[in-house]
Amino acid sequence: MARPADDIPQTLADHMRLMCDILVLAFQTDTTRVGSLKLNNDHSYIRFPELDADAGHHTLSHDNNDAWLRVNRFFLEQFGYIARKLDAIQEGERTALDNSMFMYCSSMMNGFHDATQLPVILLGGAGGQLQAGRVLDYQKKPNRKMCSLYLAMLDKYGIHSDRFGDSTQRLAKI
Repeated sequence: MARPADDIPQTLADHMRLMCDILVLAFQTDTTRVGSLKLNNDHSYIRFPELDADAGHHTLSHDNNDAWLRVNRFFLEQFGYIARKLDAIQEGERTALDNSMFMYCSSMMNGFHDATQLPVILLGGAGGQLQAGRVLDYQKKPNRKMCSLYLAMLDKYGIHSDRFGDSTQRLAKI
């Protein structure tokens, strides 16, 4: 990995890319196997002029227009960037991505403050514990709490708990 320039990133995109690189480096060097990277606060008024989305993020989320889609696409591109970097790191017979469980999520589906349907993406193989290439729809399922997803994710790494947050059940088929 090339050393970054000796100055502070001048754009939001440069700063986010640097944060993504730090996360990947932490996994690559086995400094940690658990990480969290929050690229944005949904309630913020951060602006994205480089994406021709000059209104604040919170305003964009309510407008649900092309600028909002460009911002979300930008966030997904960062997720893809991290996934590609992890997939390029060999760890024995697998890659760092194969050995990881990498989640992308949002606190809203759209800007109408409806948290009943949240977009979530899981990538990686969790060391052979996670089956890839599926789309799971829990919209009409009775147990579809985020905390149920977290319980199921913990199980993949041999961490068994009776409860997490407001859930005592695992999300099925994870």
